[in-house]
Amino acid sequence: MKKVFRSNFNYLENQFDDILNKFKKEGNLIGSEKRNIIKFFDLNGGTKVNVKSFKKPNFINALIYGYIRKSKARRSFEYATILQEKGIGTPQPFAYFENISLFGLRESYYFSEQQEVNCELRKVIFDINYPEREIIFKQLAQFFYKIHNFGIEFIDNTAGNTLVKKVKDEEYYFYLVDLNRMAFHDNLTIQKRASNLAKLTNDNIVNELISDEYSRLMKVQKNIFSKLLQSESDRFLNKFNRRKNLKKKLFFWK
Repeated sequence: MKKVFRSNFNYLENQFDDILNKFKKEGNLIGSEKRNIIKFFDLNGGTKVNVKSFKKPNFINALIYGYIRKSKARRSFEYATILQEKGIGTPQPFAYFENISLFGLRESYYFSEQQEVNCELRKVIFDINYPEREIIFKQLAQFFYKIHNFGIEFIDNTAGNTLVKKVKDEEYYFYLVDLNRMAFHDNLTIQKRASNLAKLTNDNIVNELISDEYSRLMKVQKNIFSKLLQSESDRFLNKFNRRKNLKKKLFFWK
């Protein structure tokens, strides 16, 4: 088993070994993912650790992730480290473990701190009566403007992958999760920025609120950015629906 820790967290190795021994039978299950299993455990000293076990890859992918590409666990760990070094919110990365055999990757695990938050961003989007909703979207625009200015493209930028934490009245922190797909550029065009934000929601009102602050920060006309964001949002939704309908046709017998 290959074990890689972030600096100063090697002392947790014995506890993490113990967690893996308990993982299949114990732990607090978080949500329900078809592909991966996520649980959290209490460590000695009160810290909670989030453990993500990635789905066992098929034969071809096992070879790819074992010998050619970085595993999802490794990418999650490395990308979280990059985000933290740049002051971008994400749960503290602790370590990743990989079990690699002659036939490639068998298992992989990503360990991070179980982040205490109020909710996922999707709750704020769907609940029109959520407290300080407009303030949250304004600060969310500031959060992603900072990310984009670093040239970072969070590919899985859906509303369930941003966590929202209220730190005091009218002040919120945001944390990105599910980090194994990210791209890093020298800079992001306005088109690329809008396309990345478009994955959050198709709600016109929410997109207007985000556009208002984002366009101000970027020093572009609001109506230009707003139209671009909504256009990209509609395009993303249409693409998603086409793919969903295609899967229904291909797997109609299930």
